[in-house]
Amino acid sequence: MKLPRHEAEAADAGSPIDNVEAGTAAVIAEKEERGERKLARSLQGRHMQMIAIGGSIGAGLFVGTGGALRTGGPGSLLVGFLIIGTMMMCTVHALGELAILYPVNGAFYEYAVRFIDPAWGFAMGWEYAIGWMVTLPFEITAAGITLEFWKSREEVSPGVWAGVFMGALILVQLFGVRGYGEVEFVLAIIKILGCIGFIILGIVIDCGGVPTDTRGYIGARYWHDPGAFRNGFKGFCSVFVTAAFSFGGTEMVGLAAAEAKDPRRSLPKATRQVFWRIALFYVLNVFVMGLVVPSDSDVLLGASGANTKASPFVLAVQLAGIKGLPHVINAIITLAVLSVINSCTYGSTRVLQALASSDRAPRIFARLDRAGRPVYCIALQLAVGLLAFLTLAADAQTVFSWLLAVTGLSGQITYASILLAHLRFRRAWRLQGRGLEALPWRSGLGEAGSWVGLVLVGCSLAAIFYSGLFPIHESPNAAAFFQSYLAAPITLSLFLFWKAYTRDCGLGVDLRTVDLDCGRRMEEELDPVDGDAEGVEEGKGKKSVWRRVLRVVF
Repeated sequence: MKLPRHEAEAADAGSPIDNVEAGTAAVIAEKEERGERKLARSLQGRHMQMIAIGGSIGAGLFVGTGGALRTGGPGSLLVGFLIIGTMMMCTVHALGELAILYPVNGAFYEYAVRFIDPAWGFAMGWEYAIGWMVTLPFEITAAGITLEFWKSREEVSPGVWAGVFMGALILVQLFGVRGYGEVEFVLAIIKILGCIGFIILGIVIDCGGVPTDTRGYIGARYWHDPGAFRNGFKGFCSVFVTAAFSFGGTEMVGLAAAEAKDPRRSLPKATRQVFWRIALFYVLNVFVMGLVVPSDSDVLLGASGANTKASPFVLAVQLAGIKGLPHVINAIITLAVLSVINSCTYGSTRVLQALASSDRAPRIFARLDRAGRPVYCIALQLAVGLLAFLTLAADAQTVFSWLLAVTGLSGQITYASILLAHLRFRRAWRLQGRGLEALPWRSGLGEAGSWVGLVLVGCSLAAIFYSGLFPIHESPNAAAFFQSYLAAPITLSLFLFWKAYTRDCGLGVDLRTVDLDCGRRMEEELDPVDGDAEGVEEGKGKKSVWRRVLRVVF
């Protein structure tokens, strides 16, 4: 067998051991030059579990739900979050099955390329990466707006806050994926405690347990007056926009699988607990909110972006006459926005690096440094983040509205791709004569869950389309409609471009010949663990009842 040139030269230079080491070093050097270093596998189980929820609790829940409550009422808000929550549960279970078997960089982008169509993977991957890129400057601006709760724009320029948050983001990037994981871990705990605290406080307020609240016992009063459902079908559809935005980022746990120490242990735990997290931190919160905040409050008219003065969480405390607590809630909202800023950078850079590694983006973005960081991707993301300084311009809101229009349907496109990839993966698995018992972990919802998820994604898209076409209390507006649906033609254009570029006239991959083994992390690559993932520790018997209860909830 003829050796590659660098190995042949090394073989002429010394002992066999030296030759092997020299040849290996040359191969590694060549791969490093081509950007083929591996991502650092530094994320532990605790990081993975908090990333599953930390990336999704943000201003959408803490602030955006106020606008949805105003337009749809508490009944529409609750039903809308239940529907989108069910869709997300189906999506995360499908993603969990794929990510545990194939913990590859790019995750759902790679699954779309392999099991759906390379052109669709290209389109979806770029839409996802661009979506998080342009979201970053908006979220940095939003973080500055939350601080206006204490200091007005006249006292502190928004540009100062933008510079502070950009500096903090750069600092986190210096620590690589471990820095991302630790920041998300801490911020997620704070957000979880905030959600639990609001639920408890909301129940006390509703039962009339706050002495300073002149309303006394509230019960379901606001469900009768001003009513559970406002603005009819239009109001109900408008809730889907907020609910879909609020759950955005839940899929981040799939991307993190490639950098997890032991995805076969940590991912099943994170996936199984999605149901409880959706039920507790989303559905229960919006239900309690609908009990203690009247949907016809004029304060809710400004509940959008990061206007925390219009947050239903802040309003609930103010209506109860509790002093000081609004400042605590605003601090939690600010930290929630910082968490989204952290997730923006992670989501965009990992998918862009995966695109470049498969020659679907400029090759320079595939390069990793010695710490496993996609430095060129991070540099590009930070450069886009500088758009946050546009907040100093008079027409900044118009610019941000059109930038965010690119991301409007990014979540739904990604979720549909994950669900379809899971269905096609299962079909390919059967066509190639493999049994489900060979999978390291199976979705508890199976293929039926993926079908249900796809139907709900379709319903969500239809509701967003209807809301954009027929806005509440406004005449049809072309600009508003295109801002809500601009991502659809962009994704379709990217799909057709890659088809033309690769001269591929086919539609879909052949599931009978698709590679089902590439990308699987072998058992010997995983860190050894004691016991199994279902709650029995080796030599220690079953866990106590309290530990099992805590494990289910968290």
